[in-house]
Amino acid sequence: MSRSRQPPLVTGISPNEGIPWTKVTIRGENLGTGPTDLIGLTICGHNCLLTAEWMSASKIVCRVGQAKNDKGDIIVTTKSGGKGTSTVSFKLLKPEKIGLLDQSAVWVDEMNYYDMRTDRNKGIPPLSLRPANPLGIEIEKSKFPQKNLETLFPGMSADFTSENFSAAWYLIENHSTTSFEQLKMAVTNLKRQANKKSEGSLAYVKGGLSTFFEAQDALSAIHQKLEADGTEKVEGSMTQKLENVLNRASTTADTLFQEVLGRKDKADSTRNALNVLQRFKFLFNLPLNIERNIQKGDYDVVINDYEKAKSLFGKTEVQVFKKYYAEVETRIEALRELLLAKLLETPSTLHDQKRYIRYLSDLHALGDPAWQCIGAQHRWILQLMHGCKEGYVQDLKGTPGLHSPMLDLDNDTRPLVLGHLSQTASLKRGSSFQSGRDDSWRYKTPHRVAFVEKLTKLVLSQLPNFWKLWISYVNGSLFSETAEKSGQIERSKNVRQRQNDFKKMIQEVMQCLVKLIRGALLPLSIPECGVRQYGGWEVKSELSGQWLAHVIQTIRLTYESLTALEIPNDMLQTIQDLILDLRVRCVMVTLQHTAEEIKRLAEKEDWIVDNEGLTSLPCQFEQCIVHSLQSLKGVLECKPGEASVFQQPKTQEEVCQLSINIMQIFIYCLEQLSTKPDADVDTTHLSVDVSSPDLFGSIHEDFSLTSVSMASLKELDQRLFENYIELKADPIVGSLEPGIYAGYFDWKDCLPPTGVRNYLKEALVNIIAVHAEVFTISKELVPRVLSKVVEAVSEELSRLMQCVSSFSKNGALQARLEICALRDTVAVHLTPESKSSFKQALEALPQLSSGADKKLLEELLNKFKSSMHLQLTCFQAASSTMMKT
Repeated sequence: MSRSRQPPLVTGISPNEGIPWTKVTIRGENLGTGPTDLIGLTICGHNCLLTAEWMSASKIVCRVGQAKNDKGDIIVTTKSGGKGTSTVSFKLLKPEKIGLLDQSAVWVDEMNYYDMRTDRNKGIPPLSLRPANPLGIEIEKSKFPQKNLETLFPGMSADFTSENFSAAWYLIENHSTTSFEQLKMAVTNLKRQANKKSEGSLAYVKGGLSTFFEAQDALSAIHQKLEADGTEKVEGSMTQKLENVLNRASTTADTLFQEVLGRKDKADSTRNALNVLQRFKFLFNLPLNIERNIQKGDYDVVINDYEKAKSLFGKTEVQVFKKYYAEVETRIEALRELLLAKLLETPSTLHDQKRYIRYLSDLHALGDPAWQCIGAQHRWILQLMHGCKEGYVQDLKGTPGLHSPMLDLDNDTRPLVLGHLSQTASLKRGSSFQSGRDDSWRYKTPHRVAFVEKLTKLVLSQLPNFWKLWISYVNGSLFSETAEKSGQIERSKNVRQRQNDFKKMIQEVMQCLVKLIRGALLPLSIPECGVRQYGGWEVKSELSGQWLAHVIQTIRLTYESLTALEIPNDMLQTIQDLILDLRVRCVMVTLQHTAEEIKRLAEKEDWIVDNEGLTSLPCQFEQCIVHSLQSLKGVLECKPGEASVFQQPKTQEEVCQLSINIMQIFIYCLEQLSTKPDADVDTTHLSVDVSSPDLFGSIHEDFSLTSVSMASLKELDQRLFENYIELKADPIVGSLEPGIYAGYFDWKDCLPPTGVRNYLKEALVNIIAVHAEVFTISKELVPRVLSKVVEAVSEELSRLMQCVSSFSKNGALQARLEICALRDTVAVHLTPESKSSFKQALEALPQLSSGADKKLLEELLNKFKSSMHLQLTCFQAASSTMMKT
């Protein structure tokens, strides 16, 4: 479809630039056939059709709107020609900001004012308006902190409408990075504004002259319209008539919509109520939410909601709010009781205790929940300790208790508080007690030892958390930040008052631990009033020294662990006293046990002699002593802070007496073995208490252990030696007299001697037998034994010779031959006593008168020595040995 006219063409616009709402005249060709033909007009992209006034096909008047672009075309659209083009353009200028106090020829829309503080158009109350930018240059906000500016300019303000306006503050805040050239431009703008104000109202009238003309034209047109209307003179003014019409219309409208307006008011009230419920639904739903969160365990959420509700409605005067807030307080009080019950519930972890204490602190619970928790934990630890003792006592009596000692020990790796202490414990125990044993030793652990293990483990598992709870209570870390700030002074007072109370709690735990161990291991050290509470074991047999040493090691490790918690030493002194008493008791028991073992050595004698002539008895005795000393090595060693076992004179005396008793028992065993046959050895008489000081009679206290023992050993040696000499020498001595007078021999009437008679040879053979017997056992004893035997024989022979009334020549020669043969044979073993006896025997004989008798005597002696050379070799060997030495 072809159009009947050409498209519009804009060839001019006046003025060609201006601010929004500037009135312009558009000129061109084919701009429409009439006002209805004009269907579109845009300037710089903004639709200006509403303000357009068509004058002719070559002229249109309109106002420029808020264009999107700074510069653009003028496009006219008509029904007859369509969308046109433009050969000119319009430049849109930014509007000058007009303040409240500035004169203006146009109306300023105060509700759509440009606010420089937010850099955007914003509807704000007129009283808050101020000039956007007094300097007329671009504002660059600085990042300088507002607090620092307030410190630099006290009592001043950056608001230039304020009486305390500070120019320096304003420049720092809005133009800290502005260049010097821009500041010079700002000075020019300020001067221009000052000049405008000095020109007065006339300058603004000149600037807005067209606006005044337009207003004048409009008022004249209205006046002419009213003058032309003749009703003003007949029915009154037109405005009064219009007012009456509007009043009647308003009354009619109110009547028509009365019911609707009533329903609207009711709906509004309902809506307002719903809005209140919606706005304050947090408070109305809070009681139910508290219960739900408590059931889920979300106590933090409950506390936060309560704090929020307390800050918002804690002091409200609205009845409905007070009612619901009272419900909240009721549920919070129930929560306080629940948390307190959970806090005092045992057993519980330190983490849970701290958590519940913080909750109660945040909920402003009455009293001091933290101190209540400390008291509950103290009572719980004491209850556990006594329960442990009762369980083991019942198990020992055959009534299964709450605890199973053997099962606990089987799985007990003894977890200590500190890692390095745990390693030390395992190493020391492994080296001292578990080496060389199989795992079955755990099941043979005495009940009392197992009880001490369990008790110390229990204390070490509970006391650290108890101590840390107290430390947290002292330094305030148990409480939240808010509660800590609000209750700092009050808690500091409580801590000072309760330090002594807590110290008593720790001391009570330590005393309970010590008394329970004493009741099990040292019942005599417990007062009678505490036997029922801490004792009751009713065991007859005492623990061995090895188990006591094991217990000492356990308690020592416990002491080290408690020291590592930085518990003051004065609170742990009772444990040190217990360790000392146990060490003393361990030494006593070990020495008593050693005495018991030595007492039974007599029964183990096998009489098997080694190359040195010793049986296994001395070695077994030495092993018993060495084993006893080795087992006491760790006990006697003083750990840091421990006293010596022998610091008490009474202990020294008892240990010395026990050591003497050990030696005396061994000596008595030797005596029993030496004086009785194997089958007749009896040690039952030694079952008396070896610790009794009167067992072997009183010993002077000035005597040393060595002198007493050596004296007893020497006495036993002498007694055994005399018995042996008597046993061996008596038969030889007794055979001399019958041998001499055998066959009715008579010294007065006898034949000439032909050699040594058989009785002497038999005596020599018996002496040789004694020599062989002693030499087989110990060659070192041969001289000692044979010298005594020879003394006895020589003494008897001397007696016999002195008893003879007279000798014949042959009898004297025979007697001299036999005495000399015996003397020369045993010459190696002669002593002064035996030499004296032989001399007396020879003096009892008549002297040899002739040389023939001397020669015969010499020949017979040589013959005797030659014929018995083999038998007499033992005496010759002894002689050569003595010569060499």
